[in-house]
Amino acid sequence: MSRKFPRKIRRIVVKIGSSVIATYKMKPRTAQLRSLSEQICELKKNGIEVVLVSSGAIVLGMGELNHKTRPGDLASIQALAAIGQTVLMKKYNELFAKSKSKCAQVLLTWEDFDSRTRFNNARNTLQALLNMDIIPIINENDTISTDEIKFGDNDRLSSLVASLVHADLLVMLSDVDGLYDLNSKDKKIFEEIQEITGEIEGIASGEVKKHISKGGMKAKLEAVKIATQANIPCIIANGKTENVLLRILTGERIGTFFLEKKEKLLARKHWISFGVKPKGVLIVDDGAKDALLKGGRSLLLPGIVSWDGHFKKDDIVVVQDKSKNEIARGVVSYSMTELQKIKDKKGKLEAIHRDNLVLCKR
Repeated sequence: MSRKFPRKIRRIVVKIGSSVIATYKMKPRTAQLRSLSEQICELKKNGIEVVLVSSGAIVLGMGELNHKTRPGDLASIQALAAIGQTVLMKKYNELFAKSKSKCAQVLLTWEDFDSRTRFNNARNTLQALLNMDIIPIINENDTISTDEIKFGDNDRLSSLVASLVHADLLVMLSDVDGLYDLNSKDKKIFEEIQEITGEIEGIASGEVKKHISKGGMKAKLEAVKIATQANIPCIIANGKTENVLLRILTGERIGTFFLEKKEKLLARKHWISFGVKPKGVLIVDDGAKDALLKGGRSLLLPGIVSWDGHFKKDDIVVVQDKSKNEIARGVVSYSMTELQKIKDKKGKLEAIHRDNLVLCKR
């Protein structure tokens, strides 16, 4: 029986991991990349828009300089990213040109998601490229951002991009066939997962990281949770499988399929919950915790017992209970300095308005 998608696929985000892009000698897998570029162009001919999120800059930079191990200092890693990004885009340009298609480089940082204005500008740019029939190739701007190096293989970035462009499907291609069921005797992959439970996350946590790819199945599941909360189904599959993209889009049961959440977070609340790095933490008492968890309540000043971080008005902060468990995230109405000046918190001034508050679903 073929796989059924919840709606017609008109736009997909394809994330290609470093292990698919580079060999163990840290050189481009030209034949593999040629196949994927040809498949993307075939999807375009069939009326499907494709946004590509590509890793590989750092590892290809290492290959250019014949480095055998990843350096430990940030400046060297960022320099390698700058070198490797030119190699990566040259290869993509050559391969897409052979199929009479054009591509464009788009480098993003987490700050492009922090700012709602920059978030919307990025969305408009990507839409303009798609309108021009050009394939956007997105990567983290490694040369100035430390977070890509910390988070790894662009998995989170791909899920945020999928939400940004309102994709109908996110496909993450790596060197594994999907999420393996380690509890089964024959170690088969899960064909379909409706919800990422604690047990599923436990399976992913047991993986060993590889020297080329900085991501892992745990990072991919975190990305899946972001995308599915935005009503976007996901597939994790092996990028080296023959005609993997074409076969996925015809409904063949390749990889692990993660169903979208039935209750979609509104765009702004999804941005608050996943698209922004929190600038601080508010610790609340049990009364405020209970009021928030009932839903539909604002966080009032009297419920805050302490705070941490360096935040200003309209920044995103995490709300935690006294045991440091995350309850919610929201747009704070006061800066840290203003909170320190408010000695009398007996009033009912709102620290976070209910319209700017998202209960934790992690």
